[in-house]
Amino acid sequence: MFTGIVEELGHVAAIDVHDGSARLHVRCEQVLDGAVVGDSIAVDGTCLTVTTLPDDGFTADLMAETLRATALGDLEVGRPVNLERAMRADSRFGGHLVQGHVDAVGTVTHLERLPGTVFMSITADDALARYLVPKGSVTVSGVSLTVVDRTDDGGFRIGLIPHTLEVTTLGVLEEGDRVNLEVDVIAKYVEQLLAGGAPSPYAAPLDQESA
Repeated sequence: MFTGIVEELGHVAAIDVHDGSARLHVRCEQVLDGAVVGDSIAVDGTCLTVTTLPDDGFTADLMAETLRATALGDLEVGRPVNLERAMRADSRFGGHLVQGHVDAVGTVTHLERLPGTVFMSITADDALARYLVPKGSVTVSGVSLTVVDRTDDGGFRIGLIPHTLEVTTLGVLEEGDRVNLEVDVIAKYVEQLLAGGAPSPYAAPLDQESA
């Protein structure tokens, strides 16, 4: 589990694609503190498992499905990536509940640069539209953000302050760039429970009188 608060900007040292899968080597420092092989680190919002720990960072293996379902296949050597270690139970919860399971890949369609703010418009898969609630939470490439509003094309807008632009990869995005999207997991669970209509296993049988 993650919070969507980026700890560090790492950089792609290498990405070796072979037979449809890949090994990603990320150069970084801060997220290596206490890291061991097998730990989870979110890379641009995608939960990956640390496979080796070279002196300058870590490596992670990307399955073909990961390359297909996320924007990690777009990475090139030298490109910055958002990094966050899995949260600790005793840490401060600064963002929102983020699983690191990418729901869809969106595309930046428009950037409106104003003093102190950049409004970014992003397309979204039609299946995700119902989860995008104004003032609700969304994760864009691993960054916990607030939905400003919905756009006419079914996408949404986010507002980015200078700090976010400086410490995450969102500051270097241009129109046409692809981003990983994860919607609010609580909304997805609520929807499934309401749709299923299954009775709670903790509820007393209907023919049983309450004590």
